[in-house]
Amino acid sequence: MGIPVRQVAMIGSYVLRQHLKGNKRYPLVLMLEPLFKCNLACQGCGKIDYPDAILDRRLSVEDALEAVDECGAPVVSIAGGEPLIHKDLPKIVEGIIARKKFAIVCTNALLLSKKIGQYKPSPYFTWSIHLDGDQEMHDKSVSQQGVYDRAVAALKLAKEKGFRVTINCTFFNNADPESVAKFFDTVTEMGVDGITVSPGYAYERAPDQQHFLNRSATKELFRGIFERGKKGKRWAFNQSGLFLDFLAGNQSYHCTPWGNPTRTVFGWQKPCYLLGEGYVATFKELMEQTDWDSYGTGNYEKCADCMVHCGYEATAVVDSVRKPWKAAAVALRGIRTTGPTAPEISLENQRPAEFVFSRNVQQNLAEMRAAEADERSKKRATAA
Repeated sequence: MGIPVRQVAMIGSYVLRQHLKGNKRYPLVLMLEPLFKCNLACQGCGKIDYPDAILDRRLSVEDALEAVDECGAPVVSIAGGEPLIHKDLPKIVEGIIARKKFAIVCTNALLLSKKIGQYKPSPYFTWSIHLDGDQEMHDKSVSQQGVYDRAVAALKLAKEKGFRVTINCTFFNNADPESVAKFFDTVTEMGVDGITVSPGYAYERAPDQQHFLNRSATKELFRGIFERGKKGKRWAFNQSGLFLDFLAGNQSYHCTPWGNPTRTVFGWQKPCYLLGEGYVATFKELMEQTDWDSYGTGNYEKCADCMVHCGYEATAVVDSVRKPWKAAAVALRGIRTTGPTAPEISLENQRPAEFVFSRNVQQNLAEMRAAEADERSKKRATAA
């Protein structure tokens, strides 16, 4: 596996403590989005479809670190948008590391060569570079030529400077197991410290709606990939073995969206990183006021085909800690790629999708403008 021993031990002890306390819902990874702005416009992305006034917003260093403290998760994954656009990101990363929490910066790496001097290697710090396959696959995924070569150059630079570097890969229904396997061989030869994989989530606002995977196609794809990985490969995945086993259709898991809570420029996002269907001011409100049973595969139409790590990795990690023999069995025998799949969750009683994105955007925009107007009024009153 590509997860450092220190990180495995810390997360394992954290989960065990939560279990002994009787806590049923607790965070594992804070998904921190200090901005939505990005320097790419990928066809499968639904995270950047906002007015310029919102794209220009940033979480302050103080607000970002307050979210880290408020949440308490042992790992902080910083995404966006493109986080390297945020001028104060180095201070945010420093603050996370000072708290002895693991900071992972998820980046398309277009700015990495320019910004890398602002960061220092640490056992608590990882660059997670977005690569959706080889040159042809990745450049098509991000809708721009030359991005793969720039990302690979930045990856190699980061490795030369002593950083821990992983890649994160999102695959759609045009992914070919043989090509993906060859790509994993290539990045392994580059010396990447871990590979994170996920099927693409069907964002309702994504420009390309034709290439999202359903659950059966996801299982078929990853069985094909993992089958090729059995042939003497040494791919290091930056994920739990049980989550990978789940992608291959061998585990029946329900998602635990509270395992990866999300803090954005709007506040704490309900219910998860993938769905923004409301926002609250505090983590406590998120945990106590979200109707968790209304979401997830089998409960909500938007979640029907989701098998994404931010929903299911926490489920697999908790299962690994509570039933270590299951994780050990997968580690010993490998991921099963033939035979029947585990029973699927019925969609018979799922509630229909609610399309609330535009309403939420307008509400947040109005609140933002009202707050700015109030701040201007206070300044004028002070000056007078």
